[in-house]
Amino acid sequence: MTSELVIGGVSVPPGKRKRMEIPVAKLYDYTEMTIPVEIIRGKEEGPVLFISAAVHGDEINGTEIIRRLLARKKMLSRIRGTAIMVPVVNVFGFNRNVRYLPDRRDLNRSFPGSGSGSLASQIASVFMKEIVDKCTHGIDLHTGGGHRANLPQIRACIDDAETNRLAHNFGVPVVINSSLRDGSLRQAAADKGIPILLFEGGEALRYDEKVIRSGLQGIISVMTAIGMIEGQKISMKKQREDVFIARSSYWVRAPHSGSLRASKHLGNRVKQNELLGVISDVFGQGRVNVRAPKTGIVIGMTMLPLVNNGDALFHIATFEDVAAVEEKMELYDEALESRT
Repeated sequence: MTSELVIGGVSVPPGKRKRMEIPVAKLYDYTEMTIPVEIIRGKEEGPVLFISAAVHGDEINGTEIIRRLLARKKMLSRIRGTAIMVPVVNVFGFNRNVRYLPDRRDLNRSFPGSGSGSLASQIASVFMKEIVDKCTHGIDLHTGGGHRANLPQIRACIDDAETNRLAHNFGVPVVINSSLRDGSLRQAAADKGIPILLFEGGEALRYDEKVIRSGLQGIISVMTAIGMIEGQKISMKKQREDVFIARSSYWVRAPHSGSLRASKHLGNRVKQNELLGVISDVFGQGRVNVRAPKTGIVIGMTMLPLVNNGDALFHIATFEDVAAVEEKMELYDEALESRT
């Protein structure tokens, strides 16, 4: 960590905490679009971690996670290194309760961006230059989209040793070994050698208390693991016992149009050919069973019961020991509920 850190033209010296807005673009009515940022610098050198939320404007759980993290002033006042908090990246979408930008582009498919490209590309370019390029680690917070809910989970490319270590230290029971996607923030950060985790949990435009607590606890665990804050150390052996890696996952799609009555929910174990739900017409006739092709754990599902043929219904991850994952999920949920 150098003595000088400049973000958005503002210098933040060691031992200081500053809040600012980084200009990114103007809309056609000259409304200024800015990215709100809060920077906390410790007096001692250390890692530089960015935590971002609402890259998709309707994914608000992450914004609340960052708000609660910022409220822990005593903890943050003693950090080593620098924490860069970005509670809303896609301000346009956030203000309008929508996922995308005015041109319907997905910001998380526009990285690393270009200063002369589309609005999404310009925002991505500014975020990379002002935030990501100055960091050693990153955590990006997401939820399900399009009337879908996700089980709290980490998505990461665990073939990278440091990313794998951080994924285990985050502490959620389910980690998806997820390939990098072109245009994503994860891809752009990885190309610069920056280990980054993507936390998924909950549903768009809804606060989920369990998910928020899970994300907050996980971030603090990662900050401890990289030496940013002091905390109880958990051995890697213990972490490996508590975290399960899904090497593959699949979506079960609607075989027929109609109204879905789900019989399985997030975190449930399903066996091969087990009933997931029943689709019927508005009279309750023409019943069609939806079954699981493989054994696994439900990590995502639709929250909209009215479905068309081909719609994604249940996202199921496969594990070597599915029963152990289900048991760990139950214990994890109990632990979250016991925290105030």
